[in-house]
Amino acid sequence: MTKELEYSATLTGASFLLYELKQVLKLKKQGLSDAEIKKKVIEENIFEYKYTSSLKRSVPSVIRRAVVLDEQLQEWVLSGPLDIGKIINLYAIMKTDRLFFEFMNEVLREKLEADNYLIEKKDLNVFFITKAEQDDKMAKWTELTINKLKQVYMKLLYEAGFLEDKKTGELSRVLIDEEIKRHLTYIGDSAYLKAMGE
Repeated sequence: MTKELEYSATLTGASFLLYELKQVLKLKKQGLSDAEIKKKVIEENIFEYKYTSSLKRSVPSVIRRAVVLDEQLQEWVLSGPLDIGKIINLYAIMKTDRLFFEFMNEVLREKLEADNYLIEKKDLNVFFITKAEQDDKMAKWTELTINKLKQVYMKLLYEAGFLEDKKTGELSRVLIDEEIKRHLTYIGDSAYLKAMGE
């Protein structure tokens, strides 16, 4: 579980990044260390970014995500269908970001369990206010940071297929491949499946 992770706002600089994750996993497969991957990505602009600053901001997050994926999950991201890659990427984001995992578990999961397919501004507001009340560090975050995180969370839901329409907040249930479900359950990570509404 992600309990040992502190709340973090790093997602403001690193959203879905599935393409980037695939690039990092390819380099990992070649036997490069995390430090070598970081150097190569930045020096050769592997992500094809316009600005080096964006590269430097997103690389650590992508490497963290790659590290939490076992060989089987890495293989599925690299050679499986796009929708499988999206789900595994979302799992890696939850596994490396405690606040986002709690959002998925406490907001999205509860909505799907109640067959409530609408996520509203107030849902995000209540979630962030409650968390800030529970965590001193988070209570010091600026309104700008919180607003950016709200946008990123909605974007993540959209890119992973859980959000039909960003404007209306209409949600949809994502069907997760049986093999992924079995594998995540087998490695003891069924909590992440539950957070995705399984």
